[in-house]
Amino acid sequence: MARRLPPLSALRPFEAAARLESFSRAAAELHLTHGAVSHQVRALEEHLGTPLFARHGKRVTLTAAGRTFAERVRGSLDELSAAAESLRARREDRLTVSVLPSFASRWLMPRLIRFMDAHPKVAVNVSATTALADFAAEEVDVAIRFGVGPWPPLVCERFLDDEYFPVASPKLYRGKLPRTPKELHAARIIREDRDLWDQWFKAAGIPVGAPGSGPVFNDSTYALQAAARGEGIALARRSIIGEDLERKTLKRLFDIPLTAPTSYWFVSPKDTAGMEKVRIFREWVRAELAASPATRDLVQPRPKR
Repeated sequence: MARRLPPLSALRPFEAAARLESFSRAAAELHLTHGAVSHQVRALEEHLGTPLFARHGKRVTLTAAGRTFAERVRGSLDELSAAAESLRARREDRLTVSVLPSFASRWLMPRLIRFMDAHPKVAVNVSATTALADFAAEEVDVAIRFGVGPWPPLVCERFLDDEYFPVASPKLYRGKLPRTPKELHAARIIREDRDLWDQWFKAAGIPVGAPGSGPVFNDSTYALQAAARGEGIALARRSIIGEDLERKTLKRLFDIPLTAPTSYWFVSPKDTAGMEKVRIFREWVRAELAASPATRDLVQPRPKR
């Protein structure tokens, strides 16, 4: 059976007026007008079918029914407040990070255990997606995005630049890898939906042509996996390729880097950007990047706050 609830918007004005025994002081506390409080209380009385206040000019006093009802309302509001505070407390212990799949799988996840060991009270939820974070609906605390930024009114902090270079499996073409950039025109080139191959060819000082056909992927993770399987030559970001080079599953071709036109950014709404858990995570990411020879020269200075 559906509950017959009183007008919920009237409960806070009523409780404040009952506690303060004044519509004016209740209005000041709730940042409302005197008329708004009076109207809400009147609507509540009409719903209940009984007066809650006795009015004596500008003075008001609770009726017997009003006093009983005020005690019940105050107890209910206290319970709601406690429930909300409990949720806020749990939120302080849970960090939700939205991040690109490539950065999540190839950089963040292999290192995340170190963050969890250092901060065991913070439960981390990683959302790997190419979609822009819906901070409110998804309760995302901080996003890591690769773009030109910033994106006001969000709080944005650029923390890492990047560069591109070609990589291939050492076993590709039975180990006979291209020795000059020009030879790439006869090779299988792995592309992404939005890649920078044409820009890299220009940086290499050779004409931009139509390189050999190869698979096309919508994310760097799949492109690099295909390259490691020997399906062609991919254009890799230095920030996410370090472990592949160390394990020699991929090999860098040519000492010709292309500076990335985009950077990595921490992105947060204003209400979470200053949270301790977000600050700790940002500092940990920076420290991990600065500790790695592959990325330490790409880390951007921490902005002054």
